[in-house]
Amino acid sequence: MPERSPMPKIESPLHQLNPYLPEGSFEDVTFYLVEYKVHLTVTRERLTKLGDYRNKHLDKNHRISVNGNLNKFSFLITLLHELGHLVAYEKYGNKIQAHGPQWKDEFGKILARFISKKIFPADIEKELLKTLRNPAASSCAEAPLTRVLKKYDPHKPGIYLLEELPDESLFRFKNGHIYKKEKKIRTRFLCQDQSTKKQFLFSPITEVELVKKEE
Repeated sequence: MPERSPMPKIESPLHQLNPYLPEGSFEDVTFYLVEYKVHLTVTRERLTKLGDYRNKHLDKNHRISVNGNLNKFSFLITLLHELGHLVAYEKYGNKIQAHGPQWKDEFGKILARFISKKIFPADIEKELLKTLRNPAASSCAEAPLTRVLKKYDPHKPGIYLLEELPDESLFRFKNGHIYKKEKKIRTRFLCQDQSTKKQFLFSPITEVELVKKEE
């Protein structure tokens, strides 16, 4: 199997998609892509989203993009999330809420199909079964699921979830800025940008790079 690495933003021929997917999922994924004539792109990492969906319009087919730096299970879940948008659009058009009950219903049906195939490890499957009750707008918004999925990421020295760092730690965020972790306020951490001294709230499951105090 070829080494997985982020692909440039071009349409992915189906045979090139296989290395990004968990074993046993390729056939069912390609069914949806072919059935709905999906233009799929695998992109480099984006800071603000894991995936994206654009409905068909005029001479353009449905378009889905997924970040290519995700581990296989995160990649599949993100792709299924976007397919949920596609199927909801096919059934209800564009006059529904992006993550409203129609999307939750369609995404839930698709996700249940893949869970039944026993594609996911037991710990991920356990969290996905909870997700089926009320899917969130983003898989990265579900802290328990995110924590489990992170276990399957390649080891990256110096990279942690923010909640794993002690208070007063310095960390570098993906925007390149260095922050100091200050204190927890309800469900988020208050952090100070060391260059502007402005304060921001971060999710506890934000992925950050630990910075040594002398840096």
